[in-house]
Amino acid sequence: MIARRLVFAAAFVLVGCLLAAWVQTAGLRVQVTDIRLQTAEGQQLSALLYVPASVSEARPGPAVLAVHGYINSRETQSGFAIELARRGFVVLALDQTGHGYSDPPAFSAGFGGPAGLAYLRGLAFVDPQRIGLEGHSMGGWAVQMAAAAEPDGYAAMVLAGSSTGTFGAPEGTATHPRNLLLVFSRFDEFSELMWGSPTAAGITETDKLKTLFGTTEAVVVGRAYGNRYLGTARQLAMPAVTHPGDHLSVETIQQTVDWFETMLEHQSGVQQQTWYWKELATLMALVGLVMLVFPLLDLGLNLFGRALRGQPVKPSIQPLGSRRVAMLLTIVMPVLSFFPLQNLADTWLPANPFLPQQITNGVLLWAWGNGLLTLVLFCVWYRRQANLNLRKCGLVLQAGQTFAVFKVALLVFAVLNLVVLLANDWLLVDFRFWVVGLKAMSAMQAGLFLIYLLPFTAFFLVQSASLHNQVQCYPNHPGPAMWCNGLVLSSGFVGLLLLQYTPLLLGGTLFFASQPLLSIVAFQFVPVLLLAGLVSTYCYHKTGSIYLGALLNGLLVTWYLVAGTATQAVPFFWTPAG
Repeated sequence: MIARRLVFAAAFVLVGCLLAAWVQTAGLRVQVTDIRLQTAEGQQLSALLYVPASVSEARPGPAVLAVHGYINSRETQSGFAIELARRGFVVLALDQTGHGYSDPPAFSAGFGGPAGLAYLRGLAFVDPQRIGLEGHSMGGWAVQMAAAAEPDGYAAMVLAGSSTGTFGAPEGTATHPRNLLLVFSRFDEFSELMWGSPTAAGITETDKLKTLFGTTEAVVVGRAYGNRYLGTARQLAMPAVTHPGDHLSVETIQQTVDWFETMLEHQSGVQQQTWYWKELATLMALVGLVMLVFPLLDLGLNLFGRALRGQPVKPSIQPLGSRRVAMLLTIVMPVLSFFPLQNLADTWLPANPFLPQQITNGVLLWAWGNGLLTLVLFCVWYRRQANLNLRKCGLVLQAGQTFAVFKVALLVFAVLNLVVLLANDWLLVDFRFWVVGLKAMSAMQAGLFLIYLLPFTAFFLVQSASLHNQVQCYPNHPGPAMWCNGLVLSSGFVGLLLLQYTPLLLGGTLFFASQPLLSIVAFQFVPVLLLAGLVSTYCYHKTGSIYLGALLNGLLVTWYLVAGTATQAVPFFWTPAG
């Protein structure tokens, strides 16, 4: 039975990865290479280089530098990269400084943009007169820094969900940047930051955009402004998506492709898009990876966990009213504290050489704030219980069980890491859908993983103790209990997202308009906490103990966080390459 489930899950992973690689290489007609380059300051940057078979030193082709936004990585630009490469463009999809596999700190060296453009211009199979720059969100500032470093080094630019004159990027004028397409979605969460308008629809009336387009009247969506031969061409597109929705927008990608085909004078004749098949394929691989967790747990328990099995004593079933109150608190408390605690991290726990990832620090402060409150409530509840002890609560490990917990959890963790590493090294694909992605860790990130692991695992210990003793979803039915607990942990964030996005999608602003970044981060909490509930409950019903599930959740979530966000400070143990 275990072998069958392992094979089934592995098939999902394998088929998903192979299909993703096939689409990414346009059926092997595009060579994709993992490369490293250096900034002028000596930092090492990582990138994926897409080279179509149609280009060579004898026939140099047009090229595009594509740069992702904040707390993303080079893979999030794959929709743009795949479609441009299929049409004969060389594409360099760059990891910004401090992101992905590029050296920290983030925001340095022009976000990595100048080095990316210099590398692209130095390739013998690239026509230096036909180079375009494309950046999403903060990646738009990266490509503008590249344009500032080499004003004559590019012919056209696409800014998706981005702006001029923000966060160090040069101010926009009617002549700079050269030949610009601005794609700013109708429901973009960052309209205030980017263009000084409370709503995305209102940016057409702002003086900042009028100055960029060289007009005194409201900018008209889709109208051609300026002259491409003078480098002053301008156009505004507003697809009906959100800020991160640009990555999943056929319209956004098509407008980008059309702009570069026109401005870089390269008409391919290719009409259809295929990038979304890669997105679905990596989703399939990610689902398969999650499916692997549970048979691997059973395998580990069979190999190392005999001391954990047996017939554990379960706590007595709590009154329904008490369980409902505990469930309500478990749903509501994390959501109410989400914005306040993460914002406090900017002051209380800023990025530093010991904890150098600001977003991870925000999640950590949120986790510890909720963990401490949950621990207090658990202690109050425990003192009121009669005929209940720590062993019945699953909080005591007997002799021989401690090592078994570590062996089983590390087996699952090691196998998943090996699978992700092989997919990255052999096929250059990661496991993702949209903004939810699991990547292999770099050497530096592995060091950060060890630093962040203990505090996150402590949170999951407290969460598990409360979940299985106070909430007690379907205590005698493991299957329903898994899904119930997963929904208890994640449903509050579904509600938060509905609260935030309903007014935005109706033409207004986010409900909490000052929280666009954390609203996008909240999307990731839904699947991550759902999985945490599934893993914790599966392990608890197998062992009667909270420790295996808490340790495995600590391992998996810490890995997810440190490999998938930005590093704002240089870790104390790390010396950047070069």
